[in-house]
Amino acid sequence: MDKRIGVDRREFLKIASAGVTAATALTPQDARAAQEAAHKAALDRIASNSYPIRSCFKSRPNANAAPGRTGPNPADAAFAANPNARRPLAVAEAAAAARASNLTPAQMKAKYGEITMLDFPAFTKEHFPGVTRMDIFSGLFGDVTDDTMFFRSADGSPGGFDPLSPSGRKWLERLANVLVKTGTKVQHISNNAPTDLAAYGSAEENEKRKAGVAMAKRWLDGCAVLGVKSMRMNSTSALGPSIRPNAIARGPGDGYPRNIDIGPLLDAAIESHKEMADYGGNLGIRVTIENHWGLAADPMNIRTIIDEVNHPFCEASPDFGNWEHEHMLFNGLKALAPYAHTNVHAKYWDRWGEKNDVQRSTRIMLAAGFRGTFALEYEQGPLNGVEGAQYLYREVLAALTTPTPVVG
Repeated sequence: MDKRIGVDRREFLKIASAGVTAATALTPQDARAAQEAAHKAALDRIASNSYPIRSCFKSRPNANAAPGRTGPNPADAAFAANPNARRPLAVAEAAAAARASNLTPAQMKAKYGEITMLDFPAFTKEHFPGVTRMDIFSGLFGDVTDDTMFFRSADGSPGGFDPLSPSGRKWLERLANVLVKTGTKVQHISNNAPTDLAAYGSAEENEKRKAGVAMAKRWLDGCAVLGVKSMRMNSTSALGPSIRPNAIARGPGDGYPRNIDIGPLLDAAIESHKEMADYGGNLGIRVTIENHWGLAADPMNIRTIIDEVNHPFCEASPDFGNWEHEHMLFNGLKALAPYAHTNVHAKYWDRWGEKNDVQRSTRIMLAAGFRGTFALEYEQGPLNGVEGAQYLYREVLAALTTPTPVVG
């Protein structure tokens, strides 16, 4: 008997034989029932995502919903002059050509109907059969005809949704009732509202950081009524500049490379996430960090923040496509996978050309023991947002129901 595995050969053969007998004893009806149960369990691991279909949502002037990436990029000319940039630029050019015939927002609304977040649960059930969980974007919250549930900017223009305004709270309660009626759940909120979570230095910057944390707490309080499991708190600029600072070639003191700017950014981000995790923990809502540019573009920075916060309600919510270079597509995901528990963005993005592999990314998460949901975030590509999310639905479902070894 091998003490390391605790079972001798005869016992092993007895157990294996019993398993085979039980398996062959299944009736066709039992086998079909087991297959249906496995399919339903897989569907419970998928979440619809409101972001890919934001063009179908009713909007108001100056709303804070993130726009699609359209039109020429001013940086393209500079990259075109750089011979070393031709390869990735060629991918970008091919991607732009492939989506040239995509539907406009008006055409999307004509094809799928104009909706609000109150309609999204029913939209989910119609277009993603069997899916009952959702990942919803903060920029699409609220009744666009009622300015009382939105903040006002200093110049008087409408700002983002205020979850604790009297009308905003009533709207959230309406959404909670819709969830009950449709049998759906909000798994995750992708929140762009908190800002300046890594601000540091002057008293003014510290006040900005505190205001960002206060905004996060406001959202946690308001959205607790929805039974949400997790909430991403970093927009593209919440954790410092959208392009993180580089190390100085010959740093001060000893002359070796030193990154004198990232340390303070991390310190401030750690403090912010400690406060938010404590607050979210009291409400049963996990606070998450997505690889979302700037400081959060580097998975090691995300791991550092989470390790330093050291709180069960602070974790990662990886995105399959938000990376700065192709080598991160799978290696970066592997680095974050052990830090994720509740929700990830199963993304397709044509900026990576043929290197997109949604099934492989899904299996990387599963191999790391991830038990949360895969939200269908189609960023950009030759399909429209609904068709793209349905493509992701099929890819994720295939990975969840077909046991294939993970490719490194």
